[in-house]
Parts: sequence; C-alpha cells; structure tokens
Amino acid sequence: MSATPTTPAPKTNHIGLTVLDYRGGKTTLCAGCGHNAISERIIDAMYEMGIQPEGVVKLSGIGCSSKSPAYFLNRAHGFNSVHGRMPSVATGVALANRKLLALGVTGDGDTASIGIGQFIHLMRRNLPIIYVIEDNGVYGLTKGQFSATADLGAKLKTGVINDLPAIDTCMLAIQLGATFVGRSFSGDKKQLLTMLKAAIAHRGTSMIDVISPCVTFNDHEGSTKSYKYFKEHEEAINELGFVPHFEHIEVDYDPGTTTTVRMHDGSELRLRKLERDYDPTNKIEAMKVLAESHEKGEMLTGVFYINTKALSFTELLNMSEESLASLPESTVRPPKQALDEIMEALR
Repeated sequence: MSATPTTPAPKTNHIGLTVLDYRGGKTTLCAGCGHNAISERIIDAMYEMGIQPEGVVKLSGIGCSSKSPAYFLNRAHGFNSVHGRMPSVATGVALANRKLLALGVTGDGDTASIGIGQFIHLMRRNLPIIYVIEDNGVYGLTKGQFSATADLGAKLKTGVINDLPAIDTCMLAIQLGATFVGRSFSGDKKQLLTMLKAAIAHRGTSMIDVISPCVTFNDHEGSTKSYKYFKEHEEAINELGFVPHFEHIEVDYDPGTTTTVRMHDGSELRLRKLERDYDPTNKIEAMKVLAESHEKGEMLTGVFYINTKALSFTELLNMSEESLASLPESTVRPPKQALDEIMEALR
C-alpha cells in the first residue's frame, strides 16, 4: 500500500505565525485598485518583520483608502475616525500605550485637504507612527474630483484640467519634522515592501506617500497618477535593501556606492546610490531634489530623508514606559497637597 500523502505544514515567520495570521477581510474596493496592492505589501512587511498582530493599532479616517485597514491584520486593534482627524486619534493612542505599533492609513483627500491641519502638527511632533498615504489624486468616494495632490495640468475623464498646483506631502513632511520620508508606487512590490519594513523598524514619524492609481476615475490618458503615466515617468532616487536585526544577510552592492542607516531596533536600511550622489540624511538636499523634480516633471520615488537621531514625541514628553491606561489613579492624579502648593504659589 502506498503511503498517504501528507499536507506540508504552512511556512511560518520567526515568531511562529503564518501569513494567514496577517490577513484581513475580502476587499470591496474596485478590481485593480492600487490600494489593494498596498494592503498586500503591509501584510508581507508585518509577516516578514515578525510583528505580533495584536500589538498593532490600525487607524484611518474617511475615504476609499480608509477602508483598507479592514483588509489586513484582522487580529489587530482598529479605529476608523472622522474625516481628516485620524492624527488626533493616533496621537492619543501613541501616548496612552507606547507598546502598540501605530499604523495610520489615509488618502490624499483625508490628508492634504480636510485633514491638512492635523497632518501638519502630526509631522512636526515626530510621533512614533507609520503614516501611509494612498495617493490617487482624486476623491474616489465622491465621483473623482481633483484632490489637493493632483498635479497642475492633469486631466479628469470629463476633460476638466486642473489649474491649481499640487501639495507635495513629502516636501511638507520633511520641512515640518518627520524623520522618515519616502515615496513609492503601489505597483512596485520590491521597493514598497522594503520601505514598509524600514518604517516598522523606525522610531518616529515614518511618512510614506504611495502613488495608488484609481482605476475608476484616474487611470486614463491625461492623468498624471495613472499606471501608464507613473511607469513612464518614475525615477528611483535610490535602490533599497533592508536587513532585519534578527537576520544576517549580505546585500551585494558595489563598494563606495551604498549608504547604510542603522535603525532603532538594530536593523539596517541600505540605500544604493543610482545616477546622482544623494545623501538621505541631508534635509536641505532632500527638499532641493524634490523641488527640482517638480520643475523637470519627474516622479521621484525612494527614501528622501531619514533621521534616526531625533527624539520622538513620546521621548520628548519623557513618557513612562508603562501604558498610561494601566497606571493606577494614585500615579496619574496629583494628591490634594500638590494642588494646595500650586494655589499657594499663585497667591
């Protein structure tokens, strides 16, 4: 008799979980939507980095992008906030429980229009959060009007031309104080995955603007955020490699052409210089390169700026390592004597 074939055990990561442990519900977004590809890369990054799903909190606002957290990490915590207000909720979460990995998923409308004020203050605080913008240049839930990141001269399916300049969220984030800033394309699996893994290892604000074409309203001739346009105009500023702290992998790059940045957990982000001599730790150079790219009509991708030395918001506030939500009242509430001393000092 022949032996009964056995089903091989599913592959697990270094904490013993399978990729299925990182999946979410079935997507209800349009077939081909770039947002779905981003969700897949988030799943891959969390799995490969060995992040415990229950240790993640997913935060979002309103829009097609803000539906995405339902499609990954079913076992994680989640909060869907009101339009443009996700940064406030994220700040509260990060301050209340430093042990949670905060992942904010938002859109160009949620960030650069109604939520621009919240975005600005989140970036300047360097809050420990991975902030992913699913950027398609239109309002997908309200029939495809231009968003604030739509490029000057871009054309809608209706023939309307955009006559307003775009807000570059990467330039804004760098200028304001974010300490890990990059741009990728939802169709570039390798680059986006590497960038997300590095963002997980970073301890500060990791802002990643991901061009994510809207197949319903913004994937036509004349759009500057379509699959075709981006593939024809993309220029990578660096080639990314990532070595997690728990692995020993040699990345084969030519000597003298690679910048290695040690992340907070001991992981290494390796940036191979391409055509230009680019230093991702130089804030002024990062903004200059982005400004020049706009003048040339280039669509730059890669890690533009990284600073692993700046203190995060929780460090600046000298927060307790213990979660504020679990501290006893005797610790978080000053005694009557402290209040009496303050009142006496004000007499």
